Amino acid sequence: MADSEQLYVLHALRLRGPASADELAARFGHDPERFKLLLRELEISGSARLYEGRLAGWMLTATGRVEGERLLAEQLMHTETRALVGDCYQRFLLLNPDMLSICTDFQVRLVADAEVLNDHLDPTWDAMVLARLADLHQQAVPLIDQLAMGLSRFEGYSSRLTHAFESIERGKTEWLTGPRIDSYHTVWFELHEDFLATLGRRRSDERVEYVSDEAASAQTEEQS
Repeated sequence: MADSEQLYVLHALRLRGPASADELAARFGHDPERFKLLLRELEISGSARLYEGRLAGWMLTATGRVEGERLLAEQLMHTETRALVGDCYQRFLLLNPDMLSICTDFQVRLVADAEVLNDHLDPTWDAMVLARLADLHQQAVPLIDQLAMGLSRFEGYSSRLTHAFESIERGKTEWLTGPRIDSYHTVWFELHEDFLATLGRRRSDERVEYVSDEAASAQTEEQS
């Protein structure tokens, strides 16, 4: 198995497992029969495992996770895109709290200072939340498009988010957080995991690395 093939199969498992071979191949636009063969090869090498039961499907093993991150690091080196991905990741982290807040506020709202499940009977509340989503979407798409220009593997996230957003605009609000469809939250979560895998990061270690305007001004004054 060539490294390029191994990379896309390991990465598919990282982002979408547990899932069937057909689901993984369809999601990433690969030939199903070739994908099944590659999965079997990864199973033999100890990098993937087919699980049965309630969470049935193909999943990465710890060995496969390490190997996938090694191949992703090599890809960054060969394409000279580590700085680009790192910069886009930091900009993504600035948007991520807003995304989480939007999802929460669409599911839960305050009534008499108490949090209750949103029954969506208050159109003003829902409109306010969705206006915030529209603003976030306008910021996220250019970021992702810039990223995809440098590393084509990120192509598709922008169109998937836009499809979910336009579905929400048409009143299909399940496209915001629905877990069984390619909802906005589903795609956003996958993009987040893609950043982490590509850069070899862990969610527990995340922090936003930027200097505020106030801090930058203070540093300039100290240096002058």
